[in-house]
This record gives sequence, C-alpha cells and structure tokens, in this order.
Amino acid sequence: MSDEQPVLLRVDGPIARIVFNRPKVLNALNVAAADAFLAACKSVAADSGNRVVIIAGEGRAFMAGGDISAFQGPADEVRKHVPTIMEPLHQGLEILAGLPQPVIASLHGPVAGAGMSIALSTDLAIAADTAIFTLAYSKLGTSPDGSSSWSLPRLVGLRKAMEIALLSDVYDAPEALRLGLVNRVVPADDLASETDKLARRLADGPTFALGKAKALLRGSLDNSLHDQMKAEAAAFGACIGTADFAEGVGAFLAKRQPTFKGK
Repeated sequence: MSDEQPVLLRVDGPIARIVFNRPKVLNALNVAAADAFLAACKSVAADSGNRVVIIAGEGRAFMAGGDISAFQGPADEVRKHVPTIMEPLHQGLEILAGLPQPVIASLHGPVAGAGMSIALSTDLAIAADTAIFTLAYSKLGTSPDGSSSWSLPRLVGLRKAMEIALLSDVYDAPEALRLGLVNRVVPADDLASETDKLARRLADGPTFALGKAKALLRGSLDNSLHDQMKAEAAAFGACIGTADFAEGVGAFLAKRQPTFKGK
C-alpha cells in the first residue's frame, strides 16, 4: 500500500471508510495526514448517501500517535508547528462527532497517543484481541489533545481517566473492554469482517433516528434533566415524520422485521 496518500477514503455504498495509510511509521500523524484526515471528514459529511463511517489503519497499527520527530527543536518553532497538525485533527474530530451517522473505530496493533484520542472520540469501537492502548502523552512531557481529555472521563469516569492520562500505562484489549474504552474485542483475523458486520447492521438501521440518538447522548452530560427531556421530545417529534418510523411501527404491529431506508 502506497504512502503517497496518507489517508484513504473508501466509499462502499452506504459505508465510508477513513483509513490512515502511513504503515511504515505505524500511521504516525504528521501535517499531511492531519490535512488529509480533515479533507476525508469533510467529504463524508457532504455525502448524503453515507449511513455509517469506519475509521481504521493500514499495516500493523491503528495509529502509534503523532510524528514525534516533528516536535524536536526550539520551543518557539515547535509551538508554531504543532497547530498545523492539531488544528485539522480537531476540526475533523468535531465534524465526525456532529455527524448524524454512527462512527466506528476498527482498532488493531498499537493504539497510542493521538491514535488513542481518535479511537476514544468515536461512537463505537471494536478492537482486535491483540490491540494495545496507551494515552502516552505524559511520557512526552505534554498533555493530551485530540479530544481525549473530553471523551475519556465520559467513558471511564474521572478517577480512572486521571490514572490513564497521568500514568500513561499500557492496556491490553481485554482490559480496554473491561474499562469501557471499546465495545467489543474480536480475534485479530476477524477484525475486518466483524467491523463490516457491525457497520452493515447500522447501515441497515433507521439512520435518521440513530443520528438523533447520537446527538442526544453526546449532548446529555452538558444538559439539565429538564433541557434533555425537551431535546428528547423534539427529536422524537422529528422521527415521527420519517418513513422509517412508519415502517418500524407497522412492522412491530404486523410482527415482521422492519426494512429501513434511512429516510
């Protein structure tokens, strides 16, 4: 697989795959990769036929982190350079978080630093049983980016998030599952097929309703109970106007499987 394109965007019907493609350096994130990631996120967001997004990595790793060689040198130069990686990464992650489509991380090998931040940011995560996880930033003498300081306490609670971030310990896949960092662990040889199976299940679902559920859950921790229930009522009302809602209700009453169209 060529390194000429640091991020690949593969569209397979309703499924879009954003694939980090610097396998020789374990997909380390540099400026070109960050820019290409943002471009892929924008393309996915503009594609009305898309119903689910997968994020994965080529080669032996999902992503081993940022390109550390770019952080060497005088502090003023590094301070100017870091935003050229961080800003497109952050913009891309914000786009994915705001998408109505579910975003799945398909994780194998090292999932470290920025790679772990990206994995934590997604809606669902499926990992190979050989994957290893570490936030790693404290070992470089810096604090996290890539939204992990936002997502990590929401996934594991504040106390455990402090431990993961401050100690930068390494966690294997079963421990990542136990902690709630991932949803599923599968044999490494089955990762691609199990990721596709999950993606196709979501793609066959009521896409509009799934998008409303995603937005409700992502916004819930910033809302009062009263405001959250108002948001639930508004989202439910919007779902009532969809063909999928009519199909779901009709199928339930007729005791048959629904066939959703995402509309």
